[in-house]
Parts: sequence; C-alpha cells; structure tokens
Amino acid sequence: MNIAARIESRLKILHKSERQACLEAGLSDSFIRNIRVGKSVSPRIDTLDKLAVVLQTSTAWLCAEQDAVVENGNAIIQQGVDFLEQHSLLQVYGQAVGGSEGEFILNGSPLYDVLCPPSLSSTVGAYAVEIVGDSMSPRYEEGEIAYIDPLHPIRRGDYVVVQLKDNGSDAPHAFIKRYLFKTEYELVLEQFNPPKRIKFPLGQVISMHYVAMAGARGSV
Repeated sequence: MNIAARIESRLKILHKSERQACLEAGLSDSFIRNIRVGKSVSPRIDTLDKLAVVLQTSTAWLCAEQDAVVENGNAIIQQGVDFLEQHSLLQVYGQAVGGSEGEFILNGSPLYDVLCPPSLSSTVGAYAVEIVGDSMSPRYEEGEIAYIDPLHPIRRGDYVVVQLKDNGSDAPHAFIKRYLFKTEYELVLEQFNPPKRIKFPLGQVISMHYVAMAGARGSV
C-alpha cells in the first residue's frame, strides 16, 4: 500500500473522516485530501508524525517503512512495540444527569481514555469530556469528545466547559456552551438548541476552560 492507501485503511478502522483526522492532528482540513489526489507527493515527516498519532499508528508505517498488523482496531508494529504505549492519553469525564441544557457531572471520576491530540500533548492539565445532549447541536453532537485546554485564554465567542457548584448535590455539575461575556456578578453563556442565553452567578462558577477541538469518540 502507498501512503494514501495506508491513511485510508486507518481512517476506516477508526471510523474517522479525513477532515476529522486532520483537525484532531492540528493540520489543514485538506491535508489528507491533497495526499490522496496527488497534490502533496512528499509531505513533511514532522507533519506526518502528528497525523500518525491521531491514526494510532507510526510514521514509519504510513511511509511503508514497516509493516503492521491490526489487532482490536489498533495498529501494532510487527517489531512488537505497541504504538499506544509510546503516546500520552487523556482521561474523559462527564456523567450525564439529563435536562435540556446538556448538564453533566464533572466530579473527577474518569469514564475512559482517549489518545491525546498532538496540539495538547504538552499542555499541563489537559483533559476531555463527553458531550451530553443536543443543546449545542449542530456544533457539538451527543457522544462526541471535547478536548479541553485549561491554560488557553478565553475570548468572547469561544466554546467553553463551565464547572459549577450545585447546592443540591455533592458533585459539581458542568455545561459546554459558548462564552459571551461576564459582568461583576454573573457569567453569560449561549446555547444553540433551543437558542437562548444562560446566566450563572459568578460565585457559583468553579472553573471555565477552553474547548480546543471536538470529534467522534475514539477511546482506547
């Protein structure tokens, strides 16, 4: 197989689209397409390194320098080294509690692990949450994974995960919404479905972190 065919085989196994894989790797959404149609005949190795992480394989395998077998959906180099052990994982959080606003419990108990996107590999405290409900559809759909960068500055219009105190429960609750602004007393967010503004007293807000990217579930 050539590099385009090898990329395609990994996309099928992982149930990812070309665009999704590119975005998760922090690349142009046309990167894989350009390889497939022959527009990019010699992609940079450091760029392929990023794509290989998302495709759960190695750059050497993509470049046909090594053969690999597929076991349980993961590419394993025949030299016997499990590729997944060479790359960092992120823990996924978020237990659904229902409600029309996509509320979920964010209490520090992980659900499962996913591969860490290259763009977050050096980010201290990065984590992921599972999207609950359809309150932010079509931007985010239920079951997708949102990758969170807690160090990124937040600006108006950014998508954020907000953790809140809940006086009626021991477990903090959270929402993924679009940040609009905050005043001296309250935080104002936007949701899409149904469209409305949501306000929370600032004293109720535990944390607000930046959503760096999101995509279909890819747990390992």
